[in-house]
Parts: sequence; structure tokens; C-alpha cells
Amino acid sequence: MRLSKIVTRTGDDGSTGLANGARLPKNSVRIAAIGSVDELNSHLGVLLAEPLAEEVRSTLLLIQNDLFDLGAVLATPGAPFEQGKLARLDTAIEEYNAGLPPLKEFILPGGCRAAAVCHVARTVARRTERDYLQVMQNETAPQEGLQYLNRLSDLLFVLCRVLNLAAGKPETLWQR
Repeated sequence: MRLSKIVTRTGDDGSTGLANGARLPKNSVRIAAIGSVDELNSHLGVLLAEPLAEEVRSTLLLIQNDLFDLGAVLATPGAPFEQGKLARLDTAIEEYNAGLPPLKEFILPGGCRAAAVCHVARTVARRTERDYLQVMQNETAPQEGLQYLNRLSDLLFVLCRVLNLAAGKPETLWQR
């Protein structure tokens, strides 16, 4: 059992522990980024509670595992983030986007419930990317993690479109 004791009271002073045993204030940029990765993963969990095509479900489950790995990388300063995870996202973007009509205008978040939830996850991915960049600028974190988050928000945008198309919901176009 890895987590036999959940309540440790060690964070009662406003600090939290990293994997290497170091303690940081809970409002540090690294802990904020770890929290954003966790929040993004939780939003994907909400999306996974929706009825989804098995291919989309499998893709999202892999991403959840990747995000758990990314949180672990942030909790272990100096740890690498596997470049192959980024390549997998690039492939998924190409494959999912191939079946979509070209965009002629910006679209507004919404559509079917699954797509709307996916849009929320996409915006959280963008914030997580900004938080991760703060870590890179102030401390140390692998560049691949930033690239992964950037590509993930792109994939989530594409998946929003895929989900609306599968549900027969038209995209809401931005009106100038």
C-alpha cells in the first residue's frame, strides 16, 4: 500500500511535500502548477463520465495517465517528461481532425454536454500551461511538459468538435 495514511497534518502549516522530501509553501508556483494539472485531470474525469466513443475514451484515459506522470515530474524537480507522450498527442490531433469539416470562423464553447465539458477542460489546460510556464521561468521543469500541455489544449479543441459532430450538434459560430 503506497498511501496508508491520508491525514498526516504535515500541511497544517501551509506547506506541502515534494517527492524528494522538500517542503514548499502551498502557494508556490510549483505547487500551483501541480494543482492545475490535478484539476485538469479531474475535468477529464468528469468528461469520462459522459457517454463517449470507445476510441475517445481510450485517448482520454491515456491522457489522464500522462497528466498523473506530469504531476509527478513537477513533484520531483529535475525529473524528465517522456517525449513520446507528445508524439502520441500529435498523432491523435491529426487523426481526429481528419474527419472534421474545415473551420471557417471561430466557434463558441458549447454544443452537446460532452463537448461543453471538453471545452472547460480545454480552458483549464490553457491555464495549466501558463502555470507550468511560471515554474519553468522561476525554477526547473522540462520543456516537454509545456509542449505537452500546449498540444493537449489543441487536442481537446479538436475533440470538442468531434463530440459535437458525433452528437449531431452544430457548432455555434462567433458572430462579428
